[in-house]
Amino acid sequence: MPFKFIHLTDTHLAGPGQQLYGLDPRARLDAAIADINKHQSDAAFAVVTGDLTHWGEPASYANFAEAMAALKIPYIAMVGNHDRRVACLDGLKAAPRDPNGFVQGTRTTEHGLFVFLDTLDETSHAGEMCAKRFSWLASTLAAAPAAMPFVVFMHHPPFPVGVHAMDEIALKQSAEFAEVIAPYRSRIRHLFFGHVHRPIFGSYGKIPFSTLRGTNHQVWFELDANAPHLASHEPPAYGVVLIDQENLVVHSHDFLDTSLRFPFAAPAGMDDRDYALNFPAR
Repeated sequence: MPFKFIHLTDTHLAGPGQQLYGLDPRARLDAAIADINKHQSDAAFAVVTGDLTHWGEPASYANFAEAMAALKIPYIAMVGNHDRRVACLDGLKAAPRDPNGFVQGTRTTEHGLFVFLDTLDETSHAGEMCAKRFSWLASTLAAAPAAMPFVVFMHHPPFPVGVHAMDEIALKQSAEFAEVIAPYRSRIRHLFFGHVHRPIFGSYGKIPFSTLRGTNHQVWFELDANAPHLASHEPPAYGVVLIDQENLVVHSHDFLDTSLRFPFAAPAGMDDRDYALNFPAR
């Protein structure tokens, strides 16, 4: 069986009972957790790639921790531009911490070293990696055994994705990031990030990447640089990631989808063509 883990992102919790853009972020996170517990409890762990809260308030982290306590698997909590570092570290044992107090860390798995990065700039919604964070990343990659692959997680993408409003607040130090990882590019199996609230998949150079819708609100798909920056109520999702020695597969699951499920095959005694052509509308 392949190694499995869960990718969640952009949960944007506020205080208990508070709604955000007309939706209840806690209820939607609870629904995601219930679905994971029911269908994906054999996963090794979950990674939440930042924007855990919407305003970085201690009460929001307490709300997040209470929700995640129901998850049957361990999790790693990362920070995004809506988070606050001290409140996150104070409120969440699941948040990694590097020697400089940033929310960075690693986890060794049977398929390589998973690296979790802190791209939070508390003065801007754009991503930031300072000299200390880059130094930690460089030394972490250099210290790994020569044959060990990497899987990298961050909140902000280190390259433009084509959605202009989000590209304006991507990682500011994209060139520096590319330089630090340059010696290890062939060993990075995948890059996971959040921030853009869109299902986007592709390659960063030759590094495959993926990102997902958040569990609350989304960013509307628009490639016109002059278009307004819009949010939407598109369905939320979480990712189910399967890894073996040769392949890494990311499934994006719309866990609140309630559309009809039905057998492909016709019932006994009915022709498959007749079944397909005369399927009753619901």
